[in-house]
Amino acid sequence: MTTPSSGDGPRHTDSRNDFSGTSHGPVVQAAAIHGGITFHVQPAAPVGEWAVPDEIPPLTVRFRNRDRMLDLLDGSFDPDPDPYRAKVGFAAMYGLPGVGKTTLVSRWAEKGRERFPDGQIYVDFAALRGGTAGADVSEAAWCCLKSLGVDAAYIPTALADRTRLLRTRTAGKRLLVFLDNITDPSHAVALLPKGRGSVLLVASGSRLGELALDGALMMHVEPLDRESGLEVLADRCGAGIVAADPDAADEVVRLCGGLPVALHVAAARLATESRLTLAGLAAELADEPRRLAGMSLGKDRSVAAAFDLAYRELAPEAARFYRLMGWYPGAAFDAGVAAVATGLEPERTADALDALTAACLLEETPDGRFRFHDLVRLHAAERAAEEDAPAERPALVRRVTLHYLALTALADRAVRLDRLRIADLGQLLADVPDPFTVPDGPAPLAWLEAEHRNILGVLRAAAREEELHTEVWQLAEAFTVLFFHHRHLGDWRESLQLGAAAAAEALVPAAEARLRSLLSRPLMDLGEYEAARRELDTAEACAEVADHLVVRASVQEFSGRYWDRTDPARAMEAYRSALDLSTAAGELRGAAIASYFLGCAQDAAGDHRAALDTLRDAHQQLTAREDPRMAARVRMAIGIAHDHLGETRDAIAELSAAAETLQAEKATHYEAQALVALADILESSGSDPRDVRPHLEHALKIYEAGGSPRAELLRERLEEESGAG
Repeated sequence: MTTPSSGDGPRHTDSRNDFSGTSHGPVVQAAAIHGGITFHVQPAAPVGEWAVPDEIPPLTVRFRNRDRMLDLLDGSFDPDPDPYRAKVGFAAMYGLPGVGKTTLVSRWAEKGRERFPDGQIYVDFAALRGGTAGADVSEAAWCCLKSLGVDAAYIPTALADRTRLLRTRTAGKRLLVFLDNITDPSHAVALLPKGRGSVLLVASGSRLGELALDGALMMHVEPLDRESGLEVLADRCGAGIVAADPDAADEVVRLCGGLPVALHVAAARLATESRLTLAGLAAELADEPRRLAGMSLGKDRSVAAAFDLAYRELAPEAARFYRLMGWYPGAAFDAGVAAVATGLEPERTADALDALTAACLLEETPDGRFRFHDLVRLHAAERAAEEDAPAERPALVRRVTLHYLALTALADRAVRLDRLRIADLGQLLADVPDPFTVPDGPAPLAWLEAEHRNILGVLRAAAREEELHTEVWQLAEAFTVLFFHHRHLGDWRESLQLGAAAAAEALVPAAEARLRSLLSRPLMDLGEYEAARRELDTAEACAEVADHLVVRASVQEFSGRYWDRTDPARAMEAYRSALDLSTAAGELRGAAIASYFLGCAQDAAGDHRAALDTLRDAHQQLTAREDPRMAARVRMAIGIAHDHLGETRDAIAELSAAAETLQAEKATHYEAQALVALADILESSGSDPRDVRPHLEHALKIYEAGGSPRAELLRERLEEESGAG
């Protein structure tokens, strides 16, 4: 009987398969083999001398700042002398591209060489995938087997066969296997060695959280701190260069953001560019548009190239989200802001945020917000400039500006509804849900404080857009409510400068007058009196053009506060003008505030009894209008007037009550004023210094937090009193 072959060749008759003796090659035995049937049998691996692999990249720089993580690795994978108790170790390190994950593993491998007598294997998945997504884990298994001495001719073709052979070859051995730049958790699990006491370390730009289910120790590698960054810079470019210009070195380290890859590139530029100095490099990197270009030694030796590896792994929608959020002008953002900025629905926004945090391109903060590392943000913006339409950026800025304008205006109104405002935002706010009125909503001032860096960033970006002048001055006006309570003087000044310039461009003189008069306050608190005078002069001219009674009254009030310093008579004249104008406009709260300042001016001029009468009337009016914050400020002035009359007990009582209310109202700047005045009276009345000092120390903390120049004077006073004691 004959059997047809599977091909077109000739037929064959039956044949027998006999075998005897010894074979060192592949053998298949069967009772009978019929012609034409082809068997593909994988040959067995040859037995021969095995060379111990030593493949993990060596350190070429001094190792810095990872002692805690080295200790964690030591403690987690301490070799057990009992081979039956030892286990296979597994750890996954994740963090920003260029943060030093490979260097960390290289250092641990070097110092723990005796732990792994059977060798150290290294596979770089970035090299395997050649810069493209989807590196084949089968190829990585091939590399591991080759490192273990298996001849290429004997490595199986199927992944399942390769992983089985890998387990066989690693059994009974103590190996360190390091998989670098891995992106798929399943790839790591497939390459776990079997030998007890072996360790598999994985480094990735992604979190690969699924590996925790397989027993991996998850290790987040963070950027270097300032001191370690300076040490890295000194190691690479010379301690003498760093010591010669410590301020410039500190700035370079700050701008590198703690990323070793950035520090190494910066140091290499200093070493190779003879005309480049630390100060010159710091100035170059300080220019944001040039920063990433300044951290480059060519296409493949740059910070941007490190980020490109992670960026290319993103799905299209996550990549677009990444690019657009590189244009977001704030310091941090929540999911709602991200949805507004990118124009995505909440569900798709959540998916994009998950993708970017998993890729370690975005960090989630403890308060639920998200933020980019500064250099990652610049990379995202550069990708956006290359890949997205030019109109995308102003459109994003407009969306974000309107978002913050609405929320800031609602917060402003929640703090105090009956305040002078020029902006009419009724149409904008008509359909906006008010988060500050719901039972579990945020406190408006707490929200403004948490978001104030973002709001200022939005103001800066919007001020550069010609179509957003109106929104800029409206946002600056609403934003100033924060600074009435929390004296961030530099930020207040900048926001009002941006707003006043935008109001001038938008040709709204009432708004310009209001914002410039407000601007005089942080300028005076910062000691910039001439600049404050110029703003008030311009504000007065704008108010006359606007012919707005309440705005004119407001400008007169701020002018009076300027003249308080040098000319009490002129100050009282301005306050009386403000009082008359507010009364004529039916602005009763404004009239009460003008009376308060008039009473302060009368007291400064020596008319203490008249001042008390004026101040008590103002206190009554403000209390009736349920304005405890302003009423407490009036009470502070009443206490000072009592002190001027020698009525110390009344002065202490009024100032103590005022400070307590101002603290409750979180009006910290005015609380500090009350505390200093109270300390002065207690000190002059012979009170125990131990009762005086706590008031001054608390006031100092408030002034320091707000950036007030009064902090230095108060610090000197406390130091003098300590020395005298």
